[in-house]
Amino acid sequence: MKRDIVLIDEEKCNGCGQCVPNCHEGALMIIDGKARLVSDLFCDGLGACIGHCPEGAISIIQREASAYNELKVMQIMVNKGENTIRAHLRHLKDHGEMEFLNQGIDYLIKNHVNIDLSEFMEQEVLAEKIVSELFGSKSQTGIHHSDRECGCPGSKAMQFGIDMDQIAEAGKSTTIEVKSELRQWPVQLHLLNPQAGYFRNADVVLTADCVAYSMGDFHRKYLRDHTLAIACPKLDSNLESYVAKLTSMISDANINSLTILRMEVPCCGGLVQMAQMAAKSTNRKVPMKELVVGIKGEVLSERILEV
Repeated sequence: MKRDIVLIDEEKCNGCGQCVPNCHEGALMIIDGKARLVSDLFCDGLGACIGHCPEGAISIIQREASAYNELKVMQIMVNKGENTIRAHLRHLKDHGEMEFLNQGIDYLIKNHVNIDLSEFMEQEVLAEKIVSELFGSKSQTGIHHSDRECGCPGSKAMQFGIDMDQIAEAGKSTTIEVKSELRQWPVQLHLLNPQAGYFRNADVVLTADCVAYSMGDFHRKYLRDHTLAIACPKLDSNLESYVAKLTSMISDANINSLTILRMEVPCCGGLVQMAQMAAKSTNRKVPMKELVVGIKGEVLSERILEV
């Protein structure tokens, strides 16, 4: 097929390499002291490298070339870090290459690359992509593809060993009934009014449904003095409304902080995506923290989320 693609004048090229980091797609390399186009598949023909060549050795021509492949580019780019990925997506958006942009975003969602993508798409469209791609779509049989054998790791059946002697010993020493730290009702995000009084200036915990069942000390460690919202990004419907409610909590209820507790399974990352989308759509900055919980209840990681 004929298309626009980079041409390098080897007589002018001095091998300075300034063009290489500005080709986010990884199409250029310095080989034998000259800039080389390593593959037609990686060159989008949009010319981000041209303005960075001090010798004027790079131009765009139209010639027979293999079609540009956004998926192959993304496979390489995910190892280059968030800044490079975002620069690449911004490059596609600025040039109106929406088909390639959509392909890149789909790849990131399907492969659970945790990057805030709200800059590149309308909130409603991005939410729909997250619903259909990240959480699985239903087949004609009504069964979630991600629920099939060898599908989502979160659906894999497991049984944990139980130390009956340890349980018996604990039962002997437990003489005080543990008090619930729940401060409000309802708790399911679909049922919550984001402007309810208990959200006003509150520290909010947004947690996956499974977290409280996995963590033995959830109430004391994470629920005390917090307002609770629970959700399942894989099984719940109308996730767009979740983003709207979280946005209202931040901008209208003026919550103090948002702590997100999610399970380690990939589909649970949707809670973080939704929270970041909500925070991105407001002018008010709220501290947000993510805790990843293992299926046996241990906290695997903790990080501050940037918006």
